[in-house]
Amino acid sequence: MLIVISPAKTLDFDTAPVTDKHTMPDFLKDSRALIKELRELSPAEISGLMKISDKLGTLNFDRYHGFKTPFTPANAKQAALAFQGDVYTGLAADTFKARDFDFAQQHLRILSGLYGLLRPLDLIQPYRLEMGTRFHNSRGDNLYQFWGDKLTQAVNEQLAHIKSKTLINLASNEYFKAIQPKQINGEIITPVFKDWKNGQYKIISFFAKKARGLMSAYIIQNRLKKAQDIQAFDVEGYRFAPEMSKEREWVFTRKQG
Repeated sequence: MLIVISPAKTLDFDTAPVTDKHTMPDFLKDSRALIKELRELSPAEISGLMKISDKLGTLNFDRYHGFKTPFTPANAKQAALAFQGDVYTGLAADTFKARDFDFAQQHLRILSGLYGLLRPLDLIQPYRLEMGTRFHNSRGDNLYQFWGDKLTQAVNEQLAHIKSKTLINLASNEYFKAIQPKQINGEIITPVFKDWKNGQYKIISFFAKKARGLMSAYIIQNRLKKAQDIQAFDVEGYRFAPEMSKEREWVFTRKQG
């Protein structure tokens, strides 16, 4: 199985990483091309484009202008340890052992507006650039057009490398739109997490995001390779609900948050 997840807006570049192992992003040349174009924006233009405060606009202006290669452990940090937020609270990569990181490197990918597709130990520098940002660039009107079919091809290459035909989609809709499902060489399984609220099961964003991270960690730490095995996922009260599930959309529910 290959898992894809979303990145996070919240970053931690202050805490020391729990491992010295690191790799380089495969699409760093494309990232540099994007950075070159992003540097043409003023702080106010960044704020308007991303619908963020003036303070965050200035912060990201400084980040783009501070972007520098080559990446090293001194000026960058491993993606799975740098990203924070709900998904990464569930993933808890800072608790991984060496063998967990080895498995994750093969079976987990992080979609990114700036970096395209990341392995957990790929070094990144601080940034903000959500995949859905309508940033007009040299390749099109938005980041989906910028990346084209590159990320889909990379996913297919990794599926072939690990001899799998199953993609587990634990990314948000915004990020998974960067993948072209009809071109994936295999089946796509999308787990959906619902919590009991007001007499019915609902997708509650905070819990669903964390659950995506929890399931990613579950697959990694249990070394799962068959899609059917994730139906045994039972972390933090979630259970597979076959009666609510579809062929490729598997629902997991719980009654306590």
